[in-house]
Amino acid sequence: MQEYEYEYAEFIYYKPGDLDKEQHIWPVRAGRSIAKPNYKVGPKRIECYSLHFVHDGFVRLEFDGKRVDLQKNDLFCLFPGRTYYYHMLSSDSSLQMSWLALDGTRVKPLLELAGLLPESPFGKQMFTPHVQETSERLICALASVERWKPSASLELHGLMYALLAGIVPDHASEQPTELAGWIHECKDYMELHATEGISVQQVADFAGVHRSYFSNMFTTQVGMPPVKYMQKIRMEKANQLLKETDATVTEIALSLGYPNLYSFTRAFKIYYKMPPITMRKNGMDC
Repeated sequence: MQEYEYEYAEFIYYKPGDLDKEQHIWPVRAGRSIAKPNYKVGPKRIECYSLHFVHDGFVRLEFDGKRVDLQKNDLFCLFPGRTYYYHMLSSDSSLQMSWLALDGTRVKPLLELAGLLPESPFGKQMFTPHVQETSERLICALASVERWKPSASLELHGLMYALLAGIVPDHASEQPTELAGWIHECKDYMELHATEGISVQQVADFAGVHRSYFSNMFTTQVGMPPVKYMQKIRMEKANQLLKETDATVTEIALSLGYPNLYSFTRAFKIYYKMPPITMRKNGMDC
C-alpha cells in the first residue's frame, strides 16, 4: 500500500474489452485501504457504481441529506451522478475497507435485487465471510491482469456474479416496476422458448398472472396476441433456416416445435402465402 493524505491504499485499474461490454457489466477499478485518523472523502461524485466493504472500524456515510453509521461486515454503494460524503468515526480499530467499482447497464438491476438503491445505498451485515472471500478473490484476479485477454474477462465475470449472488437475499425476486418492462420480460421468454412449442399458458405462468389478463395486456402493448407473436418468431426462424441452411423441411418443422411436416407446411403457407419449398427455391426475402 502507498501512503496518501488520508489513508494507506492500493489502487487497481482495469480496462474492459469488447467481451466485457457485450455482457453489459464489467469491473472498472478496485482497491484496499487503511484509514488515517483524519480520513474523510467528499463531496464526491462518480460515473459508475462503487461497492465499499467495511472490514473493520466505523464509517459514517452521508447522502441526500441523510446519514448512516456503518461498521465491520457492512457495505455501501456509491451510485453514479450522486453526491456522497464519508468519514471515519472514532473507535478502537482503524477503518479498513476494500472496494470494487462496476459499470454497465446490468449493474443497477442486480444491485436492486440486493436491496441497494440510490435512496438506500447500504447493507448491514451483508459483507459475510463468503462475500469477503469472493471479493478478495476478485480483487486479486483484477490485480493479476497485466493485459486484457478473454480468459481473464470470463474469470472476472464469474467472480463478479458470484459476489453479487452472495449479497442477494434468497427471498429476492425480480419484479419489473413498469408494465413495459414486465411485457419485455415475457417477450424475451417467448423468443427464447417459442421454438420448443411453449403455450400461452406457460408464458402467463412465467409472468405469474392469469392467462386472459396476460393476453389482453400483451396484445395492448405489442399490437398482436401472444399466440401470433410466437407464430411470428417461429415463421421468421423458419424463413431463415430455409434460406441459410440445407436442413430439410421436415428437420425445420420438428426443430421449430411442430409435431409433423403437415402442420408446419400448413402454418407456413397461411403466414407467407406459399409453401416452404417454394420459399427456398425462389430465395424470396419476406
